[in-house]
Amino acid sequence: MNIAAPTVIDRIDIALAMTGTIVKDVTQTQLAQPSLCAGWDLRTELNHLVGGMRIFAAELTATDPGGEHHDDWLGSDHRTAFTTAADLDHAAWHRPDALDTTIRLGFGAVPGPLGAVIHLAEVLVHGIDIAVVTDQQHRIDQDACEHLLNTVRAMDFDVFRGPGLFDPQQPAPTDAAAHLRLLAFLGRPL
Repeated sequence: MNIAAPTVIDRIDIALAMTGTIVKDVTQTQLAQPSLCAGWDLRTELNHLVGGMRIFAAELTATDPGGEHHDDWLGSDHRTAFTTAADLDHAAWHRPDALDTTIRLGFGAVPGPLGAVIHLAEVLVHGIDIAVVTDQQHRIDQDACEHLLNTVRAMDFDVFRGPGLFDPQQPAPTDAAAHLRLLAFLGRPL
């Protein structure tokens, strides 16, 4: 029996589910903890993620996202804000023409398949960041991390390195868990 390999849309679904499980157990107090993203706390990082999900969904459905990327998307209930954004995001990526779309991002327009990989990285990596800071590393999908690490290593990833994007690669032991090797590749300090 042949089982089809997960598509990039399937992988976005996996990342949304993983990150949703992590966000569900983040407390209001934990939102004030420093993020792995320099200069951010977890609230800022989660707000960035939720805003990005809303903007991607709006871009894919040709609708108004309802705000700018770094507006306050969380309000007083970060869990509901994430769930709402994840539902919109999931529906948008499951449109039949989602990968046939040109997606306009802050740094320019990209074809749908590249936009999907960028979005997958955003959802998965910010979920990992939050899990590490809130001691939920047991909820990280290591297979998803390994796949994304192999994907970004195969790309010309240096175009994404720079202020406001990703820092230079950091060293990581070759036997480290996949999520730690992925974070190090993306410039997160371990």
